Amino acid sequence: MDTLKGNKTIKEYRVECGQQNRPRQVVVLSSSPLVDSDNRSLGAVLVIRDITRLNALEQELKERYQFHNIIGKSGKMQGVYRLLENLADSETTVLIDGESGTGKELAAEALHYSGVRTSKPLVKVNCSALAENLLESELFGHVKGAFTGAIKDKEGRFEAANHGTIFLDEIGDLSPGLQVKFLRVLQEKEFERVGDNTPIKVDVRVIAATNQDLREKVRRGEFREDLYYRLKVVKVSLPPLRERPEDIPLLVDHFCKSYNKKLKKNIRGVSDQVLRTFMYYPWPGNVRELMHAIEHAYILGQDPAITVDDLPSEIRDYSKSKIPVPKDKSTLQPDDIIQALEKTDWNKAKASRLLGVSRQTLYRKIEDYKIVKPAQ
Repeated sequence: MDTLKGNKTIKEYRVECGQQNRPRQVVVLSSSPLVDSDNRSLGAVLVIRDITRLNALEQELKERYQFHNIIGKSGKMQGVYRLLENLADSETTVLIDGESGTGKELAAEALHYSGVRTSKPLVKVNCSALAENLLESELFGHVKGAFTGAIKDKEGRFEAANHGTIFLDEIGDLSPGLQVKFLRVLQEKEFERVGDNTPIKVDVRVIAATNQDLREKVRRGEFREDLYYRLKVVKVSLPPLRERPEDIPLLVDHFCKSYNKKLKKNIRGVSDQVLRTFMYYPWPGNVRELMHAIEHAYILGQDPAITVDDLPSEIRDYSKSKIPVPKDKSTLQPDDIIQALEKTDWNKAKASRLLGVSRQTLYRKIEDYKIVKPAQ
């Protein structure tokens, strides 16, 4: 009707049909005005393309590459997904370790919201954010008069998490005194409020996280060995971003879509040079740093695509000094191609962008050098 009324072309208009016999059918409509040699309207041409199967495949891929807001298709992340799925309905204590910015809080949320406690509270505590006396009161609560300023009874985080999950971030920063009390909670599922000696029983699943080497802290006498082994019944290790570069294009696409929506912009993505920079940059701040870099570019950038000049200074400077110059096709060696393919999970289109050559050149070189993807 829009084409007939306005004499305009409409492309790729997506419709979910909702028929009784095919409730999940999805089609794409494209319509164009039909005119004669004198440019007089004769009507319209409507093309209907059924993409139900394609839509289902896209959804399947999305689910495979994303698990409760954790994004990644690399082998390492697929292993993390499988472990989280296996632990979701377990009651065991889990220790999540990984560098800052790798997504430890997201992993804790995935464990809680995909398990049997999903309808119960998830309570989060950052153990490094409070002084020891305040953290003890925060975790276990206190009674009126327990210390100066305790003007009434207060429920602690463990009580608030009863029947649910408590997530203790930066567990390695617990003081020796709190380590003893925390060990008792893990072993006996009970504690006492500050200033009281009445035991309180709780049914709480504990998930802890750290970016420190707890084994080394145990060796130095800074962390109780019995608590360490009680925590690491099962350990989930999140890989740093530099060890899964094939996930970077996926993450970039996700953050670009998110900021387009959040900031009401229509940036189509990143330039080839930005993608090259992202693939080679070591990401000391991991996924969080990548997210902030893209947000920075969205706020400052004016171009249709993000350029290197839009990036934070430390990444921009790295690009100018340490990113390899795109290869000339005449000097492209097998090792260059294999490295680019491995960084992009053997996606030839992305590998060609990384190398700075055309896709046709890359295909020809792969054939010339007889490069074959290794069997899994």
